[in-house]
Amino acid sequence: MPRGITPRRPSRSGRHERRPPTAPGRARVLTEKPRARAAKPDRAAPKQRAQAATSPERIAEILRRLEARYPGVTCALHHRNAWELLVATILSAQCTDVRVNMVTPELFRQYPSPADFAALKPEELEPQIRSTGFFRNKSKSLVGAAKKIVEEFGGQVPAEMSDLLSLPGVARKTANVVLGTWFRKNEGLVVDTHVYRIARRLELTAQADAGRIEQELMRLIPRERWTDFSHQVIWHGRTLCLARKPKCAECPLENICHAADKTWSTVPIHPAAKP
Repeated sequence: MPRGITPRRPSRSGRHERRPPTAPGRARVLTEKPRARAAKPDRAAPKQRAQAATSPERIAEILRRLEARYPGVTCALHHRNAWELLVATILSAQCTDVRVNMVTPELFRQYPSPADFAALKPEELEPQIRSTGFFRNKSKSLVGAAKKIVEEFGGQVPAEMSDLLSLPGVARKTANVVLGTWFRKNEGLVVDTHVYRIARRLELTAQADAGRIEQELMRLIPRERWTDFSHQVIWHGRTLCLARKPKCAECPLENICHAADKTWSTVPIHPAAKP
């Protein structure tokens, strides 16, 4: 090295280093992958999925498969007339049908008619229905409903929605059970815990209120199928589409269901499809 010439020290920042010029005709190779741009949320996708989920073709296919799997199913509550069905339905609130069916035979043996119930005090009825839960409120509802049926409807369970809703302890779910099952009148759909869960899993609704779910299902399901659809979905919820561990591998609706909590799936999952 010639005297007096001192080599330049490297910069701490490394800026003095330059990449060698790219040879002509040779592409420059990047050693690091470029950062991907953040994708914009697909705002149209949820709407498109909702439209596909509630399309007439999909609804018809769901109805066809339910009918094939559960032909001729009806209410699981044992009854011989409209009054017994009304009593059993009131007792079934927050209680299993199995338990209600264990209680009602002796209950109807002792008190076979609305007049017999109307003659009771609620406290007298409580011991017989204690095992169904909420027995104090249910006793008051049953005695109150019996008295009104005897006094205003000639001892016969009314067959109109407005009249049924005027009875103590009767809301739309109970009225729909009685009207659809006994009188074969499709005035609405029964939205119990099974219908609530499965309707949301199948993306037929995103509502969380039973009344709103019923209104949306009434727009989607043909009226002549309201009662049968309710019974079939309830049976489906009891046998396969369970709350905690649905038996998806055995489900006839598996390949058209995108529920977020499926235990096994052959189709994409939709995160918003939750019970």
